[in-house]
Amino acid sequence: MTATSPRLKHEVKDLGLAALGRQRIEWAGREMPVLRQIRDRFAIEKPFAGLRLVACAHITTETAHLAIALKAGGADALLIASNPLSTQDDVAASLVLDHEIPVFAQKGEDNETYNRHVQIALDHRPNIIVDDGSDVVATLVQQRQHQIADLIGSTEETTTGIVRLRAMFREGVLTFPAVNVNDADTKHFFDNRYGTGQSTLDGIIRATNILLAGKNIVVVGYGWCGKGTALRARGMGANVIVTEIDPIKAIEAVMDGFRVLPMAEAAPQGDIFITVTGNKHVVRGEHFDVMKDGAIVCNSGHFDLELDLKYLAAQAKEIKEVRPFTEEYKLKNGKSVVVLGQGRLINLAAAEGHPSAVMDMSFANQALACEFLVKNKGKLEPGLHSIPLEVDQEIARLKLEAIGIKIDSLTADQIEYINSWTSGT
Repeated sequence: MTATSPRLKHEVKDLGLAALGRQRIEWAGREMPVLRQIRDRFAIEKPFAGLRLVACAHITTETAHLAIALKAGGADALLIASNPLSTQDDVAASLVLDHEIPVFAQKGEDNETYNRHVQIALDHRPNIIVDDGSDVVATLVQQRQHQIADLIGSTEETTTGIVRLRAMFREGVLTFPAVNVNDADTKHFFDNRYGTGQSTLDGIIRATNILLAGKNIVVVGYGWCGKGTALRARGMGANVIVTEIDPIKAIEAVMDGFRVLPMAEAAPQGDIFITVTGNKHVVRGEHFDVMKDGAIVCNSGHFDLELDLKYLAAQAKEIKEVRPFTEEYKLKNGKSVVVLGQGRLINLAAAEGHPSAVMDMSFANQALACEFLVKNKGKLEPGLHSIPLEVDQEIARLKLEAIGIKIDSLTADQIEYINSWTSGT
């Protein structure tokens, strides 16, 4: 339902959930010291004063802290969901009621509502877009070219979104600067590996309550998300099989101790399938057809199209929900396939997404990427730009400091040595 407020426009499920959301946001903040320090500085310096900002993100407790930090910096911020099943409705309510940040997001919203919210975000006429999957940027480029003149730039923190931005740049339609937050070391090393690894298994367990030990788990894709998922699954006692198309990643998986098979060979062996590729239909009809009876399939990549669910639905005699976020497809061949979270991000559909300690670094990158765009307004060429190394290192330094870990520094003699080419054996 659409709620109304005397203070600002929004669409959230129920403002009465705000008290619970406030409590959960405060709890997440305990493990987000880096973003807290950035927020405190933003509150003094106001780098976004007078600027309109749109964030398309998973509306979670951690995202709330990013939104609060951006508003503290002076931004006129508006939030929408980046996935129909990832919104935490109590968090959305708290952001509206307690922080007066307009939010247009409800867990379970249909595609029509989701696309309407994208249009609402663009109606805000953003100067900065914080994107998660590049839906807002793609819609801007396709439908609202006249608004590009308002844009200082955008930031993107998903592999899927970066792939789309690179395609836009190749086709000559990315005519403004976009910051590649995803490839910052303090993002993908930690968020993708440790965050996705833990939260994906958390989502599977919450949705099914099954024992992972002894199961054959097929991890489809061995990028950073796949590495983390495979590592954590093995830690839970599963027998992990990896499928890949990249020979370098495949040999890495072999050297990490995993079995590597083509999907055609893995499909009959798997008990649980987890896709983390960012590509289309990596689990297809020919794979569903040979799966074990009761095989469980889920996705932890960005979009649900990693699974060919249209094929699966066409082969089903019956589809029924057997648990929340757990649907059993009874097939014409007499077997069944279980799909979790409607094929959407299982770690957010059935669980709470990444732990806040991980998102502390990811969202610190987002906040500083926005500041980087503002500081370099008019100086950056159109296209993708990396987070500056010194920003990446500062985030890591702040995180270490917050958890009480000290590291060494180079001596003057060592600095001289590494900057010289004359010294040798």
